[in-house]
Amino acid sequence: MLLQRIFASVLLLACLGLALMAWPYQAAFSYEPVGPRAFPLLMLGLMGSALLYMVFRPAPIKHSADEPPLDRETLTKIGICVVLLLVFAGTFEPLGFIVASILIGVPMARLYGGRWLPSIVIISLMAVGLYLLFDKLMDVPLPLGVLDVLEN
Repeated sequence: MLLQRIFASVLLLACLGLALMAWPYQAAFSYEPVGPRAFPLLMLGLMGSALLYMVFRPAPIKHSADEPPLDRETLTKIGICVVLLLVFAGTFEPLGFIVASILIGVPMARLYGGRWLPSIVIISLMAVGLYLLFDKLMDVPLPLGVLDVLEN
């Protein structure tokens, strides 16, 4: 338990150092309304709050037999996830955010035991919802790709 708390404390100090480095950052031009430093500060804040919990939690984290071992099946799943994320990166602009998210999200859900119909419905709703959240509410432009004809 002591080692877990020490590890969390060291990572918390690293988060604080990175946040201090990111705070004064100002870009010469900004293409987003919140600016370029909001994302790293938000991620460091979330990570820091989780690390604070790890430092002050009352009981240690106990590992159980439910955790998958690093056997051939688990490593295959990890490899497939990496390939799917690379495909997502390659299809993000040409196909657009919504289509690329559905194209990658459904196989990812199936890989981890999701059924076909719920996977398709939930991933499609999430892709459209995230597109509307980023593009319309937060004014962060995302590519529409093949769905470009729907704009305006």
